[in-house]
Amino acid sequence: MSVFAINSFIDSIDDYYRTLPISKNRPIKGFLQVIKIITFIVLGIIIIATILDRSPVLLLSGIGVMSAVLTLVFRDSILGFVAGVQLSANDMLRIGDWIEMPKYGADGYVIDITLNTVKVQNWDQTVTTIPAYSLVSDSFKNWRSMFQTGGRRIKRAIYIDVNSIKFCDKEMLEKYKKIKYIREYIQKKEEEISRYNKERNITDDDLINGRHLTNIGTFRAYVTSYLENNPYIHRSIAIVVRHLAPGENGLPLEIYAFTNDTAWVNYERIQADIFDHIFAVVHEFDLKIFQSPTGSDFRQLHHRPDDKLMR
Repeated sequence: MSVFAINSFIDSIDDYYRTLPISKNRPIKGFLQVIKIITFIVLGIIIIATILDRSPVLLLSGIGVMSAVLTLVFRDSILGFVAGVQLSANDMLRIGDWIEMPKYGADGYVIDITLNTVKVQNWDQTVTTIPAYSLVSDSFKNWRSMFQTGGRRIKRAIYIDVNSIKFCDKEMLEKYKKIKYIREYIQKKEEEISRYNKERNITDDDLINGRHLTNIGTFRAYVTSYLENNPYIHRSIAIVVRHLAPGENGLPLEIYAFTNDTAWVNYERIQADIFDHIFAVVHEFDLKIFQSPTGSDFRQLHHRPDDKLMR
């Protein structure tokens, strides 16, 4: 009766503690399970001593001899307890954290932390059980800081056809000046480039020796300004539009920024809207997106009446 009473009392402590906000940051279920194990062992010894009509001290003295056996039997519990202390002391894991652990196929929210296991509800609504000590011995990714920061990263590149990159002529610059996001940028650059070329007696027609604006550089400035003025982009975190190493798929232009909404559905919508706009506006800068030819492209070439070679 004492075993049942103590077990129910410990369970009631855990149920009450889970109603408190601190329970998500400092779960105590693992520690309560340790208390249960110790209680069961002590009361079990008392029950056995009562049945055998022997002193509990004699039975307790025999536990030293059985320590190796107990260590083997409770190996996972001991490792789990030590791991639980480390996870709690270092604030590595909380209930409600989104974690990724590919080794165990876990990618979702932590819903329970016990003495031996950590339960993760994945995005496909399945539940993965991870040994607690594996979270200390192996590496895992915790997305908690992303939610605390309030910014979710966008890191994606579009591929520009290098054959469409060229210097800007006066007609192109006049057209670009009508774009409010880069009007001031072009004016400053024109003044800077004109001053540089005059100091070195370089004419505007000298494309090699002088400095000139390019359509890819102007487009990069436009995308940067567009992101800085986007109400859904986090302005306190770095916004970078950069070139990556060119390859067989063209010149990668990478957009690196953070949304100010960390919810997955909203994040995907914001990211899609940004790239919808970029893909639609890139042609206004006389640039082309690189795309490998498809079957319809080859069929178009084949049926061109003025192309005898392809026929």
